[in-house]
Amino acid sequence: MSAYTFGAALELTSSPKLTSPPAVKKKEPTGLESAIELQDYMQKVQTQHSQRSDGNAAGAGSSSKKAPTTTPNELEMSRPPSPIQATEMVPSWGFPSMNKYRILAVCGVYFGNGINDASAGALIPYMEKQYDIGYAIVSLIFITNAIGFITAAFFTDLTLEKLGRSRACMFSEAMLIVGYVIMACTPPFPVVVIAFLLLGLGLALNLALNNVFCANLANSTVILGASHGSYGLGGVVGPIMATALVSRGVLWSRFYLITLGIRVICFFCTGWAFHNYESEPSSLKIGNRIPRRDGEIQPTKLQMMKRALNSKVTVFAALFIFCYQGSEVSTSGWVISFLIEARGGDPAKVGYVTAGFWGGITLGRFVLSHLAPRIGEKRFVYILTVLSIAFQLLVWLIPNIVGEAVAVSLLGLLLGPVYPCATTIFTRLMDRDVQMTALSFVSSAGSSGGAVAPFLTGLLAQAILREVPDIEETRVIHISYGISSTYGHSQLKTGHPVRSAIHKQLNGRLVLRWVTTWESLLL
Repeated sequence: MSAYTFGAALELTSSPKLTSPPAVKKKEPTGLESAIELQDYMQKVQTQHSQRSDGNAAGAGSSSKKAPTTTPNELEMSRPPSPIQATEMVPSWGFPSMNKYRILAVCGVYFGNGINDASAGALIPYMEKQYDIGYAIVSLIFITNAIGFITAAFFTDLTLEKLGRSRACMFSEAMLIVGYVIMACTPPFPVVVIAFLLLGLGLALNLALNNVFCANLANSTVILGASHGSYGLGGVVGPIMATALVSRGVLWSRFYLITLGIRVICFFCTGWAFHNYESEPSSLKIGNRIPRRDGEIQPTKLQMMKRALNSKVTVFAALFIFCYQGSEVSTSGWVISFLIEARGGDPAKVGYVTAGFWGGITLGRFVLSHLAPRIGEKRFVYILTVLSIAFQLLVWLIPNIVGEAVAVSLLGLLLGPVYPCATTIFTRLMDRDVQMTALSFVSSAGSSGGAVAPFLTGLLAQAILREVPDIEETRVIHISYGISSTYGHSQLKTGHPVRSAIHKQLNGRLVLRWVTTWESLLL
């Protein structure tokens, strides 16, 4: 009893000293302010504001306009989330549990996309023979495909909002199914061009939806590498199947029955995998569903589109993917025609060179993508781009089918990781509420590059590829004079064994000048 009485006396004695405690900022062990401290702070701010209002009634109106009262709810919404909250909201391969099936469904969709894009190069020579058209006319399929991508960029976000992710994915697959049904019926060529427009719409929609989904997952570079690696795997299988069918006398359009079956499977798989996707809390981090403060106006679709187009990140991303995909599709679409016309290759054999190119892309995305987080995505993209330019020149310069086939495969190996790494970089730099719209425009720009570059290649080939020696001489002139002006020129001794052998076989003045220049650099 005496201890209790003594303790009570101490409490009564010390209570007057606590009436005006010093303004000490309390801290929890974690270093974060508690909700009670925030409430005390807000009560103090409101009390001071009311005292100023009572003391000067005339200036109360202007004071309230300059310093509006902030509610605890608004303050709580404005402060950054705690580490626990941020960790719980980051979706990954296994969170939520359906994500693993969604990623597999995305890989299946990209596998079908790769078959679609890579098989066109193997089928173009047979389309030209079927319809009796040239390079310039058959290149229209690339143009309409790009128009489909550009058109889809304006409606992707609206489609997602109206239909939801599951139905939007199924809608994109439905457009692809309609396009393949038209192609399989061997219609007149103008109808084929329209079918490629539908294919562009469907591909653009599923590409934008799936890129945004994968790019916002944990360890997104590896997941994007795996999904786009599936695209490369389809690029390997597509030319092999197409070449095997048409070389055995099967009509080229029957190949699209295979792609039709793949799209029917993707239609049901994506619909099931993304069913009830919007009801999951983790979906708030993906797409445009960002929580808004109380009273904050939700921007319209037109405003978000303007924000996306005015962003420097969107512009530079579109330019980069435009150049990247233009190079990729041009190499895949025209390397077979180049080997047939310029190198005299057998169509039944050189059709497999495209498979080697896409095999390199697949291997690069599955294997080299794991190096990107260690090296850094930006630095990794720079290195791969420079090396890709070097191997593109080798494809152009090596006058041998086997050597060019190897160079094309290595070029694909280097190009493979560029797209997923670049997508990860651009997504991190974009505001989350415009990612869907911005990536749709980036995808449309990439498809435009994949259409413009092959189309210009077709026009040039139509104009000058008939005279192969003229192309070779023009190429030699540019290379020889470019190297000579940079490094200087020196003549080799008469009777040099390399020069004599080439002189006996080619007897070409410009070719000899080119060999002389290269030997002066190497010897």
